[in-house]
Amino acid sequence: MATYTSKTDMVAATLRELIIAGELRPGSPLRQRDLAERFGVSQTPVREALQRLESEGLVRGDLHKGATVSEADKGATEENFQIRAALESLGAELAAPRIGEADLERLEELNAELAGIPDGDPRYADLNRHFHHLIYEAASSPLLLAIMRLLWQSMPQGPRVLRTHLESTRQHAQIIDALRARDGARAARITREHILGAEHLDNHAP
Repeated sequence: MATYTSKTDMVAATLRELIIAGELRPGSPLRQRDLAERFGVSQTPVREALQRLESEGLVRGDLHKGATVSEADKGATEENFQIRAALESLGAELAAPRIGEADLERLEELNAELAGIPDGDPRYADLNRHFHHLIYEAASSPLLLAIMRLLWQSMPQGPRVLRTHLESTRQHAQIIDALRARDGARAARITREHILGAEHLDNHAP
């Protein structure tokens, strides 16, 4: 699990993951007192974390209503998924000939954990991020890893909650199979379908 240098970092990182995963929906209130109790901290790191997320565009501050989760911009959402699909598929293709057995086994362990988490559970966000980032790391491209971390941090919230964890982990398993077979083209194709499938669900949400 991640380690943090301050309480503000911990609160900001956790809230960011919850927003990105869609566990905190657009327009949801972010009350400092409630969040402080939830994370077991004072309101000061919560306030600082909310200010940080506001600067990233994930949170909207209002003098009268307080902080809320920002409404997702459809154009930004589509652009983000398109960029992610291109870069993540490249990462999977680069990782296929390089990834070691230990990392493949770790991907399987993470995916098994993900499969056992109920829909809506906030633990899913961190494990899912870990799964994808392990593939980026296996690609042995520091530049790609840095870009993907930034892209995940700024990803518009909400769409992925529309796809069940079961469906997502099935696609993860297919990616792992392609990586184990050293089939970069297949790993790239499945990864692209995995990412753009989430965008498709977002665009056709009721």
